This record gives sequence, structure tokens and C-alpha cells, in this order.
Amino acid sequence: MQASALKSPPHMPAAHPNEFDLRRIERALQDRVRYRYVTPAIIGIDGGYRIQAPCCSRNVDPEGGIVDVALMLFDGLHGEWRLFAKDHDRQSWELHSTYSRLTELLDGLNTDPDRAFWQ
Repeated sequence: MQASALKSPPHMPAAHPNEFDLRRIERALQDRVRYRYVTPAIIGIDGGYRIQAPCCSRNVDPEGGIVDVALMLFDGLHGEWRLFAKDHDRQSWELHSTYSRLTELLDGLNTDPDRAFWQ
């Protein structure tokens, strides 16, 4: 499934990105299990947030450049968060999981048992 910006109804302002949740995400990522020695960047985008970080493992970028880690979009119609992982070979975002709360999404992103995000 390709990630696309989910739009709010025309009469409602977009809830994301916002400064409050941006700071919550920054704080939560300090508790991640993998690649604790890199400083990720959280970028507000239409409908959510994108996380990028230096590729210290050189698994994705042999030069060690900045790579996409995760995409988090809020679907206001269904009231759920969608977490996408980057398929670096195809250069596309793939739906990984959905959550009813941002904190649940961040818990999954921080543990990342399948190394879908912190590669």
C-alpha cells in the first residue's frame, strides 16, 4: 500500500503536524532499542510526521547518509495512526501497522523487533 497524504474534511483544520506531538515523538524516540547513538530528525508533513536518521549501519546507504526511517500518518476519518516502513529498494512507503493511539505506535517503532525501521 502506498502512503498518501490523508486530507481532513474541508471544514476541519488538519490536526497534524503539530508542535505538541512533534515534541512527544522526539522524547519517545530517546527510548528506542536500536541505533540509540544517532539523532533522528522528525519532520512534520501534511497529515503526520516523517522520521529520518543517519545510516550508520551502511545497510541502506553505503555512504552513511540520511535515510528515511518511518512515516506516521493520522487518518482522521477512521481515528487511527498508520505506520509505514520504507522499502529502500523500491523507494516506496509500505504500510506496516495501524494503531488507535500515537503512544502505541511509538512503542512499536521503538522496539522494532523485525528491524523494519531502524535498519
